[in-house]
Amino acid sequence: MITDPTQAYRDRIWSVLERVGRPDSRFHWDFSSFIADFEGNDRATARILELDAWRAADRVFITPDNSTELLRREALRAGKTLLVTTYGIRRGFLEVAPGVVPDAEISYAATLDGLDRYATPRTLAELRGGAPLRLLVTGGSAISRNGIRFGKGHGFFDLEWGMLSEIGLTDDRSEVVDIVHDEQYVDEDLAGEAHDVAVDWIITPERRIRVEGHGRDPGQVFWDLIPGGEHEFLPPIVELRQEREAGR
Repeated sequence: MITDPTQAYRDRIWSVLERVGRPDSRFHWDFSSFIADFEGNDRATARILELDAWRAADRVFITPDNSTELLRREALRAGKTLLVTTYGIRRGFLEVAPGVVPDAEISYAATLDGLDRYATPRTLAELRGGAPLRLLVTGGSAISRNGIRFGKGHGFFDLEWGMLSEIGLTDDRSEVVDIVHDEQYVDEDLAGEAHDVAVDWIITPERRIRVEGHGRDPGQVFWDLIPGGEHEFLPPIVELRQEREAGR
C-alpha cells in the first residue's frame, strides 16, 4: 500500500524519464537517485532567460542538478555572480565571480567538476550581508500545479532556501523557479509540508507557468527536523547551529 500520496506520481514520472530524461552513468539509469536533464532543456532554459527576475539579477542561486547545467552556463556567460551548493551540500556553498572563467572554459565551468576548478568556497558568514537574491532556480522530479516540488525526498532545495533566508539572502521579492520536462508537471494541487518551498514559476520546454497565491512563508531552517537526520552535520548547518548557540 502506498501511504505517500506523491509516491504514485514519482513512480510514473521516473518511468517516463526513461523516455525523455538523459541518464547519468553514475546512477545506472536510476532516475530516482538524481535530478535528470531532459530533452528540450535548451528551450526551457531559454524561457528562464526571458524572465524579468533573470534580467534584473546580478547574482543568482542555481542548484547543482543535471537539469540546471545549461542555465549555470548562461549565468556565467551573462557575467552574473553564480552561487551554487556542492552536491548534497556536503561541502557547503560555492561562488563564481564575474570574469573568473575564461570564455573558452565556460561550458566546463558550468559542470560540477568545473565549478570545483573555478568557484570559491563560501561560508554563510562570508555570504551574509549581500543584497537578497532576486532569482533561485532548482530542478525536481515532479512539480504540482500549485508549485509544490517533490523529488528524491532529501529536501536539499528546501534546506538551501532556509539557510539563505536565515542569513538575509531572500525576501518577498525573491522568485523561485523549477525547471522540469512537461511530463514532470502534475496538473493537480498537492498539499506540502511546512518546510516545502512553493515555487513562483514552473518552466518546461513548452510552457512558462506562473504560480499564483502560493502563500509562501518567510524562509527558515526547521531546526526540529535536523537532529538525527542526513542534514545534521552539513557544514553550513553546523555553522548556523554554532551561531545560534553563541546567541548571534
